[in-house]
Amino acid sequence: MTISIKPIKPKRISDQVFDQIRELIFRGKLKPGEKLMTERELAQAMNVSRTTIRDAIQRLSAMGMIVQKQGQGTFVKTYDTGLENPLAKAIEAQNASIEDLLEVRIGLECNAASLAALRADGADITAMTQSIEDMEFEIESGRLGTQGDTSFHMAIAYAAKNPLHILIMRNFYDYLFHGIQKNLKSLYETPGNIEQILKQHRDILSTISGRNPDDAYTAMKIHINFVLDHFKNISD
Repeated sequence: MTISIKPIKPKRISDQVFDQIRELIFRGKLKPGEKLMTERELAQAMNVSRTTIRDAIQRLSAMGMIVQKQGQGTFVKTYDTGLENPLAKAIEAQNASIEDLLEVRIGLECNAASLAALRADGADITAMTQSIEDMEFEIESGRLGTQGDTSFHMAIAYAAKNPLHILIMRNFYDYLFHGIQKNLKSLYETPGNIEQILKQHRDILSTISGRNPDDAYTAMKIHINFVLDHFKNISD
């Protein structure tokens, strides 16, 4: 029997740099409009050459994730009204409501939570925990808490270990939390909702860290249905 075996190719250093910066952007640790460290600083922090950093930066720029401004530096690209977001284009073409979006979230995120319960590593659990703490800090500072909220759900997407899911969720949250952020204000400003959402996040984290995929699926479904019911009630 003849078996076709391909040689294992080591991952290039520039690929590892690219992956790390992209993950920081996707997780929301590097926020839209935020300035990146200089090439020299990144090279020193990652212990690689400036040429390696430059290669990774060029790839991120080509993907539209960062922008380089002459004489100012390199910045995470800000959200631009959804015109470059393929998911936003599809949503607007279909005239989808926020309720439609939330119904799609049930399928995407319940499955992601279930997979995360099976696949999450220590770094994923830490990221989810930190996101909840970030959301609490945002709220205490008088903000809505959307950054921490986004980071929490993106941390679950990462924990599911499915690169396609991560990409879909990033586009989804760019649209939801940046493109139509004003539509979400009522959710966060209604008395009692924030406390419920934080409790639901903690319940989801507990089921994922407890390695129970069925309970994680249910906890996420309870959370998204809570949000969905809010918007159904205010539209009635």
